[in-house]
Amino acid sequence: MRTAVVSSFLLSISLLLSACVSAPQTAQLAQQVPSALSAPVNLDNVPFFPQEDYQCGPAALATVLQASAVNVLPEQLVSQVYIPARRGSLQIEMLAAARRYGRLPYVLDGSLAEMLEEVGTGKPVLVMQNLGLSRLPQWHYAVVVGYDLGRSEIRLRSGTIRDYVIPLSLFEKTWARAEHWAVVVLEPGQLPLHADETTYFQHVADFEFAQEGEPALRAWQAGLERWPGSRLLSMGLSNQLYAQGRLQESAEVLQKLLQADNSIAAAHNNLAWILSESGESDLALSHARQAVALAPDEEMFQATLHAVQSKISSGK
Repeated sequence: MRTAVVSSFLLSISLLLSACVSAPQTAQLAQQVPSALSAPVNLDNVPFFPQEDYQCGPAALATVLQASAVNVLPEQLVSQVYIPARRGSLQIEMLAAARRYGRLPYVLDGSLAEMLEEVGTGKPVLVMQNLGLSRLPQWHYAVVVGYDLGRSEIRLRSGTIRDYVIPLSLFEKTWARAEHWAVVVLEPGQLPLHADETTYFQHVADFEFAQEGEPALRAWQAGLERWPGSRLLSMGLSNQLYAQGRLQESAEVLQKLLQADNSIAAAHNNLAWILSESGESDLALSHARQAVALAPDEEMFQATLHAVQSKISSGK
């Protein structure tokens, strides 16, 4: 997805252009409302910060962070996400700022129904809209805080309006022009209702760069509870445990993974390294050899085998 810069919005332009784009997801919901979305929702306790002077990004981000129990104000976020020369905020900076405040941002997959379901569980959703044309965009951040499918309406914290209620079809059109970008901001250990394993892994890996230690550990553990036996999440959890010096627990995660599938070369390699550091040289050598046998062209695995053999030869 292209990176967009978000600035102020012009509602009149949005209304004029609303007929130019269809709203297929709204039409589908009108035909059959999922049971999870049958009752209206209004997250009235979500805070509101009027968005002034092109700074909808800091205001919207502060809204979802405060809703996630992070005490931060828009003015504290301006220097982190707002680019004066562009009169807006980059998506990548918005995600990075959320991580710096100890929250795991998860980009949803573009399903309107699934996005509304997140709101229904009490999580406001940060969204981007293009209230202009593709060639003349008017980028805008808002926060979804409610909906009423019986009236085909959606409720936003948007601009200078605390409870901005608009037709769901109009929202979908402006959201589609921003490539359906939507983010839930999670406490480490929380997961979206409809998380994807690979996407979750990628988001936690990014989160780990900003928040090592217990926050990252909780995120990896929650993922592995959702997807038991996941190669990606097992490796991630093991690596975080290793980084914390918890070698036995790190090894146990890999051993459990290999009990289910003994053909994972990277798991053998990492386990060999951990066991070698733990003084279990013979077992480390066995796993190092298995890693090389499974992936003979991988230089890293060859290096691990050489290191284990050298340690055994030196008697260390």
